[in-house]
Amino acid sequence: MRKQISYASQKIYNYGNKCKIMRFLILLILLLFSACTAEEQAIEVNFSDVVEIRNPGEEDSAVVIGVSNILSPVETVTYYEDLFDYLSKKLGKKVKLVQRSNYAEMNELLRLGRVDLAFVCSRAYIAGAMQFGLKLLVVPVVYDEGPVYYSYIIVNKDSNINSFVELRGKSFAFADPLSNSGELYPRYLLAKMNETPDTFFSHYFYTYSHDKSIEAVASGIVDGAAVDSLIWDYKNMTEPWVTSRTRIIKVSPPFGIPPVVASPYSDKELVEEIRNILLSMHEDEDGRKILRKLHIKRFILPENASYASIEEMLHVVEGNVT
Repeated sequence: MRKQISYASQKIYNYGNKCKIMRFLILLILLLFSACTAEEQAIEVNFSDVVEIRNPGEEDSAVVIGVSNILSPVETVTYYEDLFDYLSKKLGKKVKLVQRSNYAEMNELLRLGRVDLAFVCSRAYIAGAMQFGLKLLVVPVVYDEGPVYYSYIIVNKDSNINSFVELRGKSFAFADPLSNSGELYPRYLLAKMNETPDTFFSHYFYTYSHDKSIEAVASGIVDGAAVDSLIWDYKNMTEPWVTSRTRIIKVSPPFGIPPVVASPYSDKELVEEIRNILLSMHEDEDGRKILRKLHIKRFILPENASYASIEEMLHVVEGNVT
């Protein structure tokens, strides 16, 4: 029999629920706003004017590089600004940054040849490689063990949840439907338990950026989330007051790191020139400064075998879907 709640306790309980609902509504408004604004904008390397992406068949000397909103739109621009400016100077060409609110939209632009290169998630690369021949260009090295990263399962610091299994019946935030660390890995954990998000969580939603997932957990809007280790570690260095309100309860095995990719329709000489610039960035002072700001040690040539474990997880998850 459910314990009765006193009138005073009921008021406090109701007030707490109202606060939770208000925080959720505020986050939802921010998510919708950021998705709408990011979807329509493409920003030049000087980040002062809005420009259009290249149309099919259009002659344009500018290099168009895409970035999905792994961070919120404003932070994404700041994060890549110096790198794009560096590429522009080295190439002697204008560089345009195209943002999209999710990985699927960026893959579509790559498929159509409307962007030359893009920074994408590992799982989005695999999908693009299988569907339309997306090409690996380079990968960053962030951790000492090489070009790898992890999925972190996080909860609020005050939560009594200490394992993934204990998230049963709780609320959960995924990052993006094509995210490896923010969607595939927790789905894989569920598939190994013969569960799905619908059967396991009380409710779940997509934030479409890892930092918003972190903030949702930190604010107590959601019980748990799966996030990119690169983003959590970056925010832990730059905004520790946010990550300090979260706690990591599970770390995945290492995965092949999110790569820089090229559209199959991109000019091959241009792609090779950009590859060489990125591979040699750590050899000059300006390049090293930018890499340090991005918390990247250097760029290296990729290996397709690095992404085999992600493909294996996909097979398990797809086999568990009824």
